[in-house]
Amino acid sequence: MNNVKKAVRPYDYSLIVAVLLLCSAGLVMIYSASIGVTINKYDYSSSFFFTRQLVFLLVGLGLMYFTMRFNVQIYKKLMMPIVVFSILILIFVLLFGREVNNAKSWLYIGPIGIQPAEFIKLTLAIYLAAIYSKKQGKMQDFKKGVIPPLTIFAIMFLLILRQPDLGTGIIVAGVAGVILFCSGIKFKHIFSMAALAGIVGLGIFLRLTPEQLSRFDAAFAPFKDPAGDGYQLVNGYISIAAGGMTGSGLGESIQKYGFLPEPHTDFIIAIIAEEIGFIGVFAIIALLGYIVLKGFYIGMQSNDTYSSLLAFGIAGMIGIQTVVNLGAAVGLLPITGVPLPFISYGGSSLLLFLTSMGILINISAKVNLNKKVPDRKPEVNRKIKAIM
Repeated sequence: MNNVKKAVRPYDYSLIVAVLLLCSAGLVMIYSASIGVTINKYDYSSSFFFTRQLVFLLVGLGLMYFTMRFNVQIYKKLMMPIVVFSILILIFVLLFGREVNNAKSWLYIGPIGIQPAEFIKLTLAIYLAAIYSKKQGKMQDFKKGVIPPLTIFAIMFLLILRQPDLGTGIIVAGVAGVILFCSGIKFKHIFSMAALAGIVGLGIFLRLTPEQLSRFDAAFAPFKDPAGDGYQLVNGYISIAAGGMTGSGLGESIQKYGFLPEPHTDFIIAIIAEEIGFIGVFAIIALLGYIVLKGFYIGMQSNDTYSSLLAFGIAGMIGIQTVVNLGAAVGLLPITGVPLPFISYGGSSLLLFLTSMGILINISAKVNLNKKVPDRKPEVNRKIKAIM
C-alpha cells in the first residue's frame, strides 16, 4: 500500500480533475447538441454520437493513464521511427484516404474513422523538443542549430496542406513556433522566422481554392451572404445571443435542430452558450486556460530541457487550438473545422489530447518529485524513480 501511495502521490490532480470535468462536459453537450443531427440528418439513435464519443473517451483515458506512467525519455529515443512512421502515414492518407468535406484526411478501419494528421501535432512536439534539447549549444547559430530540424516540420506541414487541412496545418505550425520560441533562439532569428512565416502564409493564401477563400468572407462578412457562405456563423451568433448569461437550459437549444450545421463538432461552443449561457462558456474557457497556463508553468519548472520543451509544446497545442476554434465561432478567424479540445465530438482529437495530457501530467510528476527529493533518503528516491 505504501508503494502505491508513493507511486501516485506526485501526480498533479488538479490537471486530472480539469481534464475529467472538460471531458464530462463534452459528453453531456455532445449528447444534447447532436440530437437534431442524428435524427434528422442521419436517422440514427439520439445517443449515437454520445456513445461513440464515450467509447473514444474510455480508450483515451486508458492512453492517458499509460502515458502518465511511461517514461517520457523513451519517446526521445524512439523519435526517428515515430517521425518516419508519421510521414509515411500522411503519404498513405493522400494515396488511399477517404475524402470527407472536401479534404482527403481520413483513414477508415471498418466503421471507425481516424485523422492521422491530428497525431502529427504530438509527433512534431516530441521531435522538436528532442532535437532542440540536443542542440542547446548551437541555438545561436541559425543555419546549424535552428534550420535543420525545421525540414521535418516542412515535410509534415506540406503533406497536411495537400489533403488539404488548413486548420490542422495552422496548429502544427503553431506548435513548432512555440517550441522554437522557447528553445533559446535569438530575437533577431525570431523576427527572421516570423518574416519567413509571413511570406509562406501569403503564398498559401494566394493558392487557396475558391471554397477555402469563401471561408474568409464567411468569417469577416457573414451577413453579406447569410443564407450561403455566412450561414453557419450567422446561426452561431443567434445561438450565442439567445443564451444570455445563464442560457435557455440544458437540452433547450433551438439552433441545433437543423439551423446550425454540425453543432456537435467545431461549433459546439455556440450550443453551450445557448443552453448554459455565458457562465457555462466561461467555465469551459477557464478550465482550458488553467491547463494551458499550468502546462507552461510545468515547462518552466522542469530541470530537463527536453521535458520542458515538450511541456511547452503540449500546452501551446491546446492553447492554439482553443483560440482557433473559439476565434472561428465568433468570426475573428476563418472557419477551418478545428474541434474544441476535450469538448467537441471527434475520436482522433480526443485521443490526441488525452494522450498528450498523460505526458504533461507525467512531466509534472517528475517536477513535483524533484522538489521532494532533498527530503527523501537516496534509496527511497531511487525506488520512486523506478516506479515512475
